[in-house]
Amino acid sequence: MKFFVRLLIFILILFNASNNVYADNIDEILSALQKSNFSEKEELITKLGNIQTNKSLKVLKSLEKGILYYIKKSKINVFAKKVDKKYELTDITSGKNIGLIKKNKIKRISLNNKLRKYTRTIIAKSSLLSDNKNMRIEAAKTIFESNSIELLPLISQALKNEKNKNVIKELLKTQASLSLLSGDKLLINKSLDYLMKTTDPEIISVVNQFIEKYKTEDSYKEEIIKANNLLNKINSDIKLYKLIENLFFGLSLGSVLFIAAVGLAITFGVMGVINLAHGEMIMIGAYTTYVIQLIFPQLIEYSLFIALPFAFLVTGLIGVVIERLVIRYLYGRPLETLLATFGISLILQQLVRSIFSPINMPVTTPQWMSGMLNIHPALSLAYGRLYIIAFSISIFIALLILLRKSHFGIEIRAVMQNRPMARAMGIKTNWIDSMTFGLGSGIAGIAGVALSQITNVGPNLGQSYIIDCFMVVVFGGVGNIWGTLSGAFLLGVGNKFLEPYSGAVLAKIITLIFLIVFIQKKPKGMFALKGRAAEINQ
Repeated sequence: MKFFVRLLIFILILFNASNNVYADNIDEILSALQKSNFSEKEELITKLGNIQTNKSLKVLKSLEKGILYYIKKSKINVFAKKVDKKYELTDITSGKNIGLIKKNKIKRISLNNKLRKYTRTIIAKSSLLSDNKNMRIEAAKTIFESNSIELLPLISQALKNEKNKNVIKELLKTQASLSLLSGDKLLINKSLDYLMKTTDPEIISVVNQFIEKYKTEDSYKEEIIKANNLLNKINSDIKLYKLIENLFFGLSLGSVLFIAAVGLAITFGVMGVINLAHGEMIMIGAYTTYVIQLIFPQLIEYSLFIALPFAFLVTGLIGVVIERLVIRYLYGRPLETLLATFGISLILQQLVRSIFSPINMPVTTPQWMSGMLNIHPALSLAYGRLYIIAFSISIFIALLILLRKSHFGIEIRAVMQNRPMARAMGIKTNWIDSMTFGLGSGIAGIAGVALSQITNVGPNLGQSYIIDCFMVVVFGGVGNIWGTLSGAFLLGVGNKFLEPYSGAVLAKIITLIFLIVFIQKKPKGMFALKGRAAEINQ
């Protein structure tokens, strides 16, 4: 028993001694860095990398970021963080905070661009041994970008010990790219075969480098042909995935247009009211999200779910009040309705400016809406946009069920199709008008919650979407939610496919011209609806 105790004590002494040796070595290297030139610094950085401890890695990262300093008078090495006009210092050896000091009292251990790149490679080399998988992935990416062929054995060794799939994927890509420049035909052919399966766009520069290096050598003729075939396949895949990406962006834009316009489509279809304050309902919905996050800062991850019912109730109630106090007296007078709702929109904008100030308000995106879904190296889809597409489809299905299966929905459709007959059958059309205007406004508020995640929340938010809303409603067919959905997606996808060729502004103009021509041919839109608006036109 005593033997094992003594052995344990001996091991601990050795461990502490080795740590002290590493600490002494780091201090010696740092002292040497203070007075060395750039050529000497490269050798010292290599020595730091070979120590491979957390402290040496921290020093290397600080050196690369330019926050490694020493005090001129005492020559003590420190990490320095700028605070106002002074620098807050931390002793590297003890980790103690030294306090604030003026810049002229300290001097930075500087690097040139070549050394900074070399330091990143050394950091990556050390990070490959880290327990943190994200650090290992970043290390593999750094080595991939460095094209340092001498690190190929290190990558091969790391692959033998690695078990995480994501890290293995990055290491294999790095190994393949370095092998291309190794000059070993066997490794080159294996790399080309592997890269042909992945077609990663990031590899294009390495493949071009390989072609440029060996294109004049006849012995590499077959490999050059394979490399050119690889480039053609990558470019072909890029075009395909770019097409999918544009389609995805178009669908996400269409989803935004749908949730912004569907409330307007319902009120316009039932009541024939051109509501220029609809954009302000969207804006109020976005501000409701901001207020919810302000009241419940600890519930950011659930804030959107809390904001949705509140936004619907707040904007729906405002819509009912506007209909009862203003709109009900202006039915059949479209010009007066237009002017009245425009005036209401200005009042609401000014009210928001007075309460919240004219500047944009920050709305935090929950963690579950952040990040990207990586389908292929050439295609990544934002989770936020995917959720908005799903959200718009959910709203569409809910409205479809409401209008077709509920008693309230049947009454709405009856008023749409024939108001006098609906009134004769005992339907309270005045009540339906109020509830429908409230429903349309409430849906606009829900749209504001979604839009708060993809655009600035400010008093002018609604003005950015009101024209697009009317375009979607007119194009799809007044009062028809199928038409609104189709119109929104068609305009969204068409706009996104035009943008790469014409630019954002010209794409908008082309879309508007197309819409004008289309309405000349089909005045009732894609899906004509028999309703009050149709009767008036007849």
